[in-house]
Amino acid sequence: MALAIYRKYRPKSFEGLLGQEHITEILRNAARQDKFAHAYLFYGPRGSGKTTTARLIAKLVNCEKRQNDKTFKQKGEPCNACRVCKEIENNQALDVIEIDAASNRGIDEIRNLQEGARLSPTSYKNKVFIIDEVHMLTREAFNALLKTLEEPPSHVVLILATTEYEKVPATISSRAQRFHFRKLALSEIIKKLEMIVKNEKLKVNGDALELIAALGEGSLRDAESLLDQITSLDQDVELKDVERIAGKIGYKKTAQLAEYLLKSDLKNSLNYLNEIDQGGYNLVQLTKDLIHYLRRAMTLKMDPDIEQLYTSELTKDELANLKSHSELIKKEKHVALVKSLIRAYSEMRYSPFAIAPLEVAIIENLESK
Repeated sequence: MALAIYRKYRPKSFEGLLGQEHITEILRNAARQDKFAHAYLFYGPRGSGKTTTARLIAKLVNCEKRQNDKTFKQKGEPCNACRVCKEIENNQALDVIEIDAASNRGIDEIRNLQEGARLSPTSYKNKVFIIDEVHMLTREAFNALLKTLEEPPSHVVLILATTEYEKVPATISSRAQRFHFRKLALSEIIKKLEMIVKNEKLKVNGDALELIAALGEGSLRDAESLLDQITSLDQDVELKDVERIAGKIGYKKTAQLAEYLLKSDLKNSLNYLNEIDQGGYNLVQLTKDLIHYLRRAMTLKMDPDIEQLYTSELTKDELANLKSHSELIKKEKHVALVKSLIRAYSEMRYSPFAIAPLEVAIIENLESK
């Protein structure tokens, strides 16, 4: 069975970890000085590198070459060549235990962890426990975990990962080194996908790749999985192919509809909307994208300095298009339009006629205006 793209291209070093330089530099320095914490808490959006970083730490604290070669140790990276690194990479390490708290959330599972933590490593220097989605643990399980965090055995490293930091009790988070993983920029995801496409000799045009990256919504793993799915078509992948499979229209179509709305062009707005509907695209998602587009155009009109923030979310061409549309913004008129679209979005999610609330919102705001 072929290895999934997201697994094949999982970073094997901190250098390959995208967008988290503020974290990797601290962990590299810790590795150079052998100053590893007994517990870490990684939090941030999905697909941002939390589990990958946890596995890299598991390699670092046990890497045989790093322990024996002082010169190599100063790199602050695992060697990925010794027995330990290879076993961890291939999920064959008995002393690296991963627990999915979403399906193992009770006190019994944490008691098993406590028992395992008391035992010495079988063949490594350190035992590493990685608890993913830790916020899913029950209150009793958190209380049991607290005991291990307060008095951890010297050979144990605990790594907790979560997408919902606010659900982790303060008693837990305060006993771990905390690292916030940020959402990846669109440009970073596109760059990684371009590298994969080149290495795999795939044929995906630029517009299609941009939409795949955007559909990841800041998650590199999601974007890689979608790329894997779409390139299995065994053909040259174009924008229309991604739109058809994902059921979501590209940025250019959203921008075109936004332009008709901003120019109060009711006829073209309705015609274009019905063309999209006839194409079988997800109108609820379209409305959400349209709201975000108009929101960006308005904020750019009100605060031109915010352009710098949008550079991480949009390509140069997209940003240029957005700037031209921001010039069309009329505050009161388009604030009312966005409010209507938000109301329509809420109604569309539960309506058997998804297009109707959106059409009504457009007609109410553009008719005779």
